Amino acid sequence: MGKLLIQNARLECGFQEYADRATATLTEQKDILLENGKIKEISDQINPVQDVATLDVKGQLILPSFREMHIHIDKTYFGGPWKACKPITNGILTRIEEEEKLLPKQLEVAEARADLVVKHLINQGHTHIRTHCNIDPAIGLENLAITVRVLEKYSEQITYDIVAFPQHGLLRSNVEQLMREAMKKGATLVGGVDPATIDRHLDQSLELMFDIAKEAKAGLDIHLHDPDTLGAFTFSKLATLTHKHGLEGNVTISHGIALGDLVGEELIDMMEVLKKAAIDVTTTVPINRPTIPILTLDENGVSVSVGHDSLTDHWSPFGTGNTVEKLHILAERFRIIDEKRLSQLWKFASGGIRPLNLAGEQVWPKVGDAANMVVVAASCSAEAVARQGKVLHTISNGNVISD
Repeated sequence: MGKLLIQNARLECGFQEYADRATATLTEQKDILLENGKIKEISDQINPVQDVATLDVKGQLILPSFREMHIHIDKTYFGGPWKACKPITNGILTRIEEEEKLLPKQLEVAEARADLVVKHLINQGHTHIRTHCNIDPAIGLENLAITVRVLEKYSEQITYDIVAFPQHGLLRSNVEQLMREAMKKGATLVGGVDPATIDRHLDQSLELMFDIAKEAKAGLDIHLHDPDTLGAFTFSKLATLTHKHGLEGNVTISHGIALGDLVGEELIDMMEVLKKAAIDVTTTVPINRPTIPILTLDENGVSVSVGHDSLTDHWSPFGTGNTVEKLHILAERFRIIDEKRLSQLWKFASGGIRPLNLAGEQVWPKVGDAANMVVVAASCSAEAVARQGKVLHTISNGNVISD
């Protein structure tokens, strides 16, 4: 790792307030010196020296880089010809049955398309990618091998997680041994999907997921789409097993659709269950069904992150990889229009990091922080979210990886 001097960077430093309301975000112009993957110095002016690369951002805004926390790079149409989705006639099983024939046919293009997705995400400001990778009888471990090769190619630019994902059901498709093998061949997290409705054996399926995770000394990230009380019951079972296996802080619920159905005391109780188990939630901010209460979860100590799920595939023709756009959708969905609350939304895409806290105190960047950031065409983070400011540069470990 070398040194990089960012010149003329705009940093948020507080809120301008009137009558107890933030009316604007205050900023200041600074130079930032990055060295060995960390922020070494922030000052009004830092003179460049020999062997230091410089990047003059000319007053553009510096913000924390993004973490893409839910995507499937192994089965995308991205980079290929336009292809809409087939109608769903049998729920999630429509897609599972489709995959049994589709994925083997995609093998010859899967690696090139996965590579394009990763490059696209880097260009959109991401320095971490968590991808789910199919482990099923139709594809075996072939998609995993592709995913590992692609992500290793970019390992000096980004960090990543690979979730071994039994899309066709852990028990239903009898992939226990394939899952155990996947955890030895590059997967870093154990996945699962709707153990009650896909596997039809809630306890047995969850116990097996945790057993695989225990053997691999890994965490879990589980797709849970089941609604209402069935989904809530699954969350409770998941939390119990998280405590039993000492995996607090190492379990993720992806989607968590039932959280959008719970209200009142049921939601309050469930948030406490998730908080005690330190289970975090990842969402795509869906607008075609009840969206999980992202802000309420966050206010009650449940960590929430956003992800794209797909950048067009046989599951959905949508998805752009533009996380600024995703935060804009979140703001519109929850009617967030004021300066202060708009400024806080960045944390849902950056691993909890945002420049200012609610009190208007600057909490990022600080000397010693990881040098992962983006340059955005906006005057402040509130404007970036509301007006969808363009990511101009991505910086990872103190190096410019996209410009």
